[in-house]
Amino acid sequence: MSQPPSGARLMSGTALSRDLLADTTRRARRFLDETGRRPCLAAVLVGGDPASFAHVNMTRSRCIMVGIEARVETLAETATTGDVVSKIKELSKDPLVDGILVQNPLPAHVDERTVFEAIDPHKDVDGVTTHSFARMAFGLPGPVSCTAEGIIRLLDHYEVELTGAHAVVIGRTSMLGKPVGMLLLARNATVTYCHSQSRDLAEIVRNGDIVVAATGRPGLVQGSWLKFGAVVIDAGYNTETVGDVEFDEAKAVASLLTPVPGGVGPVTIAVLLHQTIETAERRMAGPGNRKKSRTSATSKSPGRQTGKHVDT
Repeated sequence: MSQPPSGARLMSGTALSRDLLADTTRRARRFLDETGRRPCLAAVLVGGDPASFAHVNMTRSRCIMVGIEARVETLAETATTGDVVSKIKELSKDPLVDGILVQNPLPAHVDERTVFEAIDPHKDVDGVTTHSFARMAFGLPGPVSCTAEGIIRLLDHYEVELTGAHAVVIGRTSMLGKPVGMLLLARNATVTYCHSQSRDLAEIVRNGDIVVAATGRPGLVQGSWLKFGAVVIDAGYNTETVGDVEFDEAKAVASLLTPVPGGVGPVTIAVLLHQTIETAERRMAGPGNRKKSRTSATSKSPGRQTGKHVDT
């Protein structure tokens, strides 16, 4: 990666998401044949945030496309933490619901962590519970953060070598920054976490072979911050439909770069539905006979496959 590229190759998530959705469709059809019902994803939407509403509608349309039943539970903006928790517990007990998704962001007065912990871990298709996070940390099978998993799959799809690479993750949320860093670590990358209190952020980013921007701050990462030939993953979530990376500047420096939109986003939804069908299959198999399905792209790592600690 030491030579300046002639222009970054864009990492489109379209082809990868199409492959994942095709596999989900086949497995959803088989699930219907074996159980007489479709796998079901319940999405909980609190309030009327336009971006959240649009995302839930997109998820619902993709569910219909692949043969998953989509149930959308809408609560008022004034719903309390207790109201949301009650709805989550109701869905957790419903035997016809296989996966539960809580659409972010929640209203400021709702305690996000309390809501997440109300989800039955066996129905947590977005890896938001502490149970799911711990399993991921120990390299055990199960759902992980859909966006983090989507990033790993995207890197694999474009044949980015992770072993030995220096990955700089900008952002430390429990839903994206922390899990993507841990998944990269499981694939033998050297990971540096950056955040709002990091000193000399530009200098740290300049050392990254792989840069994952996940802050929600439009245009934070400048092209001058990047190493020539770096692989840049823009996972920023901004209402302006722009990412965390100054796209034109980065395109002139990076070797691979995700566009916004069209990069990480399509893969995130595809992973969500893929983890929904895997969760449904495990539930169908029963507590004593859980299917050992390949949930995460990090299964390429020996530690991820065996669940053993590997530090070599």
